[in-house]
Amino acid sequence: MRDHARELGADIWLHARDLETGRSVGVGENTSVVTASVLKVPVALELARRSVAGEIDLTERITVPPGGVPSPYGLSVQRDDTVISYRDLAHLMIVISDNVATDLVIDRVGKDRVAALLAELGLTATAVPQNCAEILASLEEDLDIDYRDDERQLAGVPLERLQALRALVPERTCRTTPEEITRLLAGIWRDEAAPPEACALVRGWMGDQIWPHRLTSGFPGDDIVISGKTGTLPLVRNEVGVVEYADGGRYAVGVFTRAEDPAPNAPYLDALLGWAAANAVAQLRGERP
Repeated sequence: MRDHARELGADIWLHARDLETGRSVGVGENTSVVTASVLKVPVALELARRSVAGEIDLTERITVPPGGVPSPYGLSVQRDDTVISYRDLAHLMIVISDNVATDLVIDRVGKDRVAALLAELGLTATAVPQNCAEILASLEEDLDIDYRDDERQLAGVPLERLQALRALVPERTCRTTPEEITRLLAGIWRDEAAPPEACALVRGWMGDQIWPHRLTSGFPGDDIVISGKTGTLPLVRNEVGVVEYADGGRYAVGVFTRAEDPAPNAPYLDALLGWAAANAVAQLRGERP
């Protein structure tokens, strides 16, 4: 798997876990990796948990003005004020990875409460010290550009300069390990990470994710259900999720990659995530990759 990734100009870290037997396979699964937007999974879980506890009303509405955290889509590009509930903000946060929605949810739940949740779950290598605005601001500062979350702006930036970005150094940004993220997903799918109603909310949001080019590309069967969350930064392509088969098999997968080419349009690297996940799940199922 590592050899194939390197042929494509990338490094890969992966963990896959059978939710029924607990068996697992991994490639560098205990390595600290940058989450990018995968950070939104624990944020969603904390919001869901607090809503079930009666601390946050998901139907509460707020008015979101135009602009905000840079993003090429979502609330950031709206031209007018948007009145929206926290339930729908959470949905946008996971389904299209909306940065504005994410930071509004983080403001509501608090980074300290997300940290407390992760500590309670024993996820000591996972941390969400920044919101989306702070991550993107660090890119602007390090590159001295007005970065709009558009990797086309990075054409011509030397690779060495990109590799040194704080947003790409796990110890200086939001981070996890492949093993810990599949442990978190296992807890959500088994109703162990929070009350069942809260876990069901997160499963529903992840099940609605619209991006088909990473994990989903490795599982073309119509009888296979993929629930996931992508993560993208310069050089970084990630996706984590749960793969569910018609025979009842369920597998949590976390795939994290880092490329040597900052080109934003690299479908072969997106497909690498699906290929790697499919190979890992095939091993757990005793099937030929």
